[in-house]
Amino acid sequence: MILPDFVPAEYHQALSDAMDLYEIDAPNRAFAFLANCAHETAGFARLVENLNYSPQRLAAVFPRRFTAAETVDFAHDERRIAERIYGSRMGNGPEGSGDGFTYRGRGFLMLTGRNQYRYIGRHIGEPLEDQPDRAAQPNIAALAAADYWASRGCNLMADAERWDAITRAINGGMNGHEDRLAWQAKFVNAWRYKPRLGAALTTIIAAELMAGRRVMNG
Repeated sequence: MILPDFVPAEYHQALSDAMDLYEIDAPNRAFAFLANCAHETAGFARLVENLNYSPQRLAAVFPRRFTAAETVDFAHDERRIAERIYGSRMGNGPEGSGDGFTYRGRGFLMLTGRNQYRYIGRHIGEPLEDQPDRAAQPNIAALAAADYWASRGCNLMADAERWDAITRAINGGMNGHEDRLAWQAKFVNAWRYKPRLGAALTTIIAAELMAGRRVMNG
């Protein structure tokens, strides 16, 4: 699969191979998967979660986890923030155990928590629980993202254009839903208007457009 220019070139092969392996190949599937990857990585700018929060952002994003005084005390300390927000969750040990920071988000869909590292690692044959930094290597990050996507049933959701359901499956809620849809529109437009696409994919998109199907409904 040929990816648009705004996806960094060093990620093209890894993402393309993983998408082929997990049948993220039809337009709706590909656009939605890549849009969620783009959102989670801030436009493919990072493969490790950014927890460098200001006091204001801590208060806005995690109002139940930090008191007003704590937002100042914890601000910009990524390790302590990770321990607080991820401790005693998702298979992690309690705050201060080191698990929250060790198993913070990594990869194209921000694999998070000891349980996910163990589960996805077993699926793709990588020791992610023991070596979590491997989840940020592009080839492994792409496999982990595609495996998580498929294991949550997102291909079928994309076929049915259930964009809300995909956001919930990836995020656990609706955080960033509008941004995910905006990225999806960007991928749709990139493929629709670039003639250099592979012939097979171009034919698929053309057939869908001729049939009057919407590639996305935001």
